[in-house]
Amino acid sequence: MPNGCLLNPEGSRMIFFEECKNSPKPNLKIHTHLFYTNHLGEPGGYKSSEKLNIESAWEKWHELHQKGWTEVSHNYG
Repeated sequence: MPNGCLLNPEGSRMIFFEECKNSPKPNLKIHTHLFYTNHLGEPGGYKSSEKLNIESAWEKWHELHQKGWTEVSHNYG
């Protein structure tokens, strides 16, 4: 399942993917949280959130990878 954090190629935005805690397994949902980054490459300002089904979350994950987004080690929350 898509999980973790991706940083855009410019280093100006990051997106967190996390499993919705209360979603039933057959109908698993993924939260995405998009942030602007500060000059240190850390989450600096909240932009938006979205709740996706698992298929849509994988599509978004792969699409961002194809656009040059890379995985970084930041924890949401």
